[in-house]
Amino acid sequence: MPNATLILTFGLVALWAFSLSEAHAESINAGGRAVSDTPPFQSQTVAQFDTPWALAFLPDGRMLVTEKPGALHLVGQDGARIQVAGVPKVAASGQNGLLDIAVAADFANSRHIYFSYVEPDPTGARLALARAQLVEDAGAARLDNQAVIWRQTPGGGRGQPGGIIALDPQGAHLFLTVGDRMEPATAQDPEMARGKVMRLALDGSTPADNPEAGKPGVRAQTWTTGHRNPYGLAFDAQGRLWLHEMGPRGGDEFNLIEAAQNYGWPVVSNGNNYNGLDIPDHATRPDFAAPAVYWTPVIAPAGLAFYDGAMFPFWQGSALIGGLAAQALVRVTLGADNSADEAERWDMGARIRDVAVAPDGAVWVIEDSAPGALRRLTPR
Repeated sequence: MPNATLILTFGLVALWAFSLSEAHAESINAGGRAVSDTPPFQSQTVAQFDTPWALAFLPDGRMLVTEKPGALHLVGQDGARIQVAGVPKVAASGQNGLLDIAVAADFANSRHIYFSYVEPDPTGARLALARAQLVEDAGAARLDNQAVIWRQTPGGGRGQPGGIIALDPQGAHLFLTVGDRMEPATAQDPEMARGKVMRLALDGSTPADNPEAGKPGVRAQTWTTGHRNPYGLAFDAQGRLWLHEMGPRGGDEFNLIEAAQNYGWPVVSNGNNYNGLDIPDHATRPDFAAPAVYWTPVIAPAGLAFYDGAMFPFWQGSALIGGLAAQALVRVTLGADNSADEAERWDMGARIRDVAVAPDGAVWVIEDSAPGALRRLTPR
């Protein structure tokens, strides 16, 4: 009997060690990859903005561009702009302000757009998600029928709001990232709308098929948990949802997002605390979902778009990610087995805040600066 117990114990230890090895093997550290200063594209500066934060294309090729201090612009590809009236007051400081913008799949009929922002609140600034109709009339533009369809509950916190919006390919659901607001422990609190990805119906209500739809409050709308500072969220051509988030000192992550998964922050990270104290790596806790790719040293990822166009056929299906600290544009390739790896990184000479693909296949980026340029990338 003791021998059987010993064999069983050894087997369990071996299985645990194998699981750790497999979890670690799934994550690729791309932090030390080389930067190319000879990109396959040419860059044209089209316009400049006051701390631009996000851009999204309308079906006709024009763009909506947000500025963090609180302005929204309707912009042509020649750089001509119209400031959109009706934007609510925002709490603009640090990483907070007017954030992401998304265009409804049925925009041609509904004229609906979605935007996120940090709003002033007596209990502390809180992340909000609004829907409105973009109305154009006599050379002017405004937001009509505006309504806040979701608010961070409870409010408060400092920076790291998240606020990135993704609409699913079916046009039936909306996903929203919520950062930990610089209060790490809240990312693991199921009652706090922090460190989460929320899944909502298009009117902000709770879909009946959410993992915990029958529970009250934040739990009902939570899709995933354990995120730190997520500034990229998008669906790939296969309908898979991907997210990237900034790590602390190291450990930026690129994650496949699957319902009800916990991605570990702040219990695990492939980076360390800013004070130098160690955080256990993902490999020590296979019960948490590990990133497909991580970056140590960091790139500080911001903005995410999957390429689908004719101008850069070799990029088809690739993820394009802006790098703030890296001052780069990063291309990540995906595998059918849910794997991913950085393929190329190009020096952009500026902090890249967001990236989007135009209907004609050109890639557009904005710089995180005041002023920050709106740039069009086309084949060299």
